[in-house]
Formats: sequence, C-alpha cells, structure tokens
Amino acid sequence: HHPSSPPSVKALNLLKAAVSAPYPASKPDAPPLRFNLDIVESTPPTPDQLRTILSYLPSASASPAPLSTLLSSHPSAPSGSEQPRTADAVTKLASSNPSALKWPIVVDWDSGKASIGDVEGVKSILEELRRKRDGEANGEEENKSKGWFS
Repeated sequence: HHPSSPPSVKALNLLKAAVSAPYPASKPDAPPLRFNLDIVESTPPTPDQLRTILSYLPSASASPAPLSTLLSSHPSAPSGSEQPRTADAVTKLASSNPSALKWPIVVDWDSGKASIGDVEGVKSILEELRRKRDGEANGEEENKSKGWFS
C-alpha cells in the first residue's frame, strides 16, 4: 500500500470493509469475508515476492507477466532502456522511488492471484473469495497448482 496513491487507498478501503462488514455491502445479512489482511505500507515486495506476484497475474500466455507490469507512468519512473531488467533492480528502484511502482499491489497468496495498480483486480480477488465462501466456486481452482508442493 502506498498512501499517496488514490487507487491504493481505494483498494485498502475495499479490503478493510470486506473483512469487517457484510460482503458484499449490498447484502446486509452477508458475513464479512475471512482472510488475513496484511498491510505493508510504502515498502516494495522482495525480488522473490515480485517474481511470484508476476506469475500470479492473469495473462494470456503461460509465462509470467513482464517486470514492466510493475512500473508506473509517473514522470520519475524510468522508461525505455532505463527500465530495470531484474526483480532485484525493480525492488531497489522502488525502495528509492516508491512512485515508480504501480500501487496497489494486492496478493492472495493462498489462491495464487494478484492485482497490480488495478482496483478492479482487487474487486475480482474479493469476488473470488466470496464465491468460495458461498460455495459458488466452479471447481477450476481444485485442478490448479497452488504452489511448489502441489
């Protein structure tokens, strides 16, 4: 989470509401979602976390999303040949210039889902959690790898 990023603030408010109030809010008798909300503020993910997060992003191909997916269009962010080429370089850049990253970075580590800089992606993650809670998940997740040990 980065407090100066409006999408990050909006996403954080959505996540907090989902664990503390009826979800969805349009159904007052619905229970809140149950998940561990761990907020890391203004600190970029580690290089290993970045690689994993990129592999969790929805993509049309089997390969992880490119590192450039993490970079913002902020004027202080590098572009073209100046962009970092490794996850270590992205973490180093984000440590010195948090505005260079797209915020929020939201990860459902248990389901292998992530959203970068996109409030709609956060809503999608929450909706998937609601579907699982309400028994509406269509079973696709059962056949999907959950990590290294599956």
